[in-house]
Amino acid sequence: MQLRFEKLTKTYPGGIVALRDVSLTIPPGMFGLLGPNGAGKSTLMRILATLQEPDSGGAWLGDIDILKDKMGLRRVLGYLPQEFGLYPKVSALEMLDHLAVLKDIGPAATRKRMVLELLQRTNLHEVRKRSLGSFSGGMKQRFGIAQALLGKPRLIIVDEPTAGLDPEERVRFHNLLAEIGEDIVVLLSTHIVDDVGDLCAAMAVIFKGELLLAGSPLEQIRMLRGKVWRKLVNKDAVAQHAVEHPVISSRLFAGRTLIHVLADAAPDAGFEPVEPTLEDVYFATIRRRQAGVTPAVATAGAPAVEA
Repeated sequence: MQLRFEKLTKTYPGGIVALRDVSLTIPPGMFGLLGPNGAGKSTLMRILATLQEPDSGGAWLGDIDILKDKMGLRRVLGYLPQEFGLYPKVSALEMLDHLAVLKDIGPAATRKRMVLELLQRTNLHEVRKRSLGSFSGGMKQRFGIAQALLGKPRLIIVDEPTAGLDPEERVRFHNLLAEIGEDIVVLLSTHIVDDVGDLCAAMAVIFKGELLLAGSPLEQIRMLRGKVWRKLVNKDAVAQHAVEHPVISSRLFAGRTLIHVLADAAPDAGFEPVEPTLEDVYFATIRRRQAGVTPAVATAGAPAVEA
């Protein structure tokens, strides 16, 4: 069952364009949607979760028309938004059972078995009787996945799931997402490049409401080999290098600034080649768009081709 959307467009009052003709086909498995804050990711997630209407365009999950058959989509949807409310004085067991009732999961014995299985799967069974208000951030995120898995969904949408998690909880959450993302469509929206690199066999980059790239992370990295160069410079020289070269990223290193430049050959004698990473792919894609290069986006299973 594929997720497909075509020419989705959304403009907010004041002329803010959140999405501009966004089209993509996503096969089963983990799919990463990368973009900075304000890129349009959350707007796209809300539209696909039937919480918001686009101005134009269409979206389908298999033969379900998401915009016309919202209840049909909701019956097979699991959704973990960036922020979700919990009743702090209610236990995890009680809350998950209540949500299962709202999803019309029954009879009672079936519902109880499903709830306990999900708490076990998300490593929350031992704390199932504790109040949700006492949970850590990582535990709340795992509870969020448990509620998203109610009813055996065919599409799971996860919006910025690891923001604020400590390294141990992030790894645990990654393992859980990887486990559930084998046979269904799991759409992971994030601005954390490593999350996509660790989890997803396919990805896309969205920026200022436009879809700039879609394809395999490994293939996109391969396409940049021999084109990324690095140089360690003083802080006061960064601005001049940005004028002279297409700098795609910079970061502090040993008290100086390490810059990465996108070029077919070494920009000057001070640069050395570097093996590209998914972060280089991400920043290079945005840098090209800012420079006026218009991408021709391929399907999720194939590398994107730039016009």
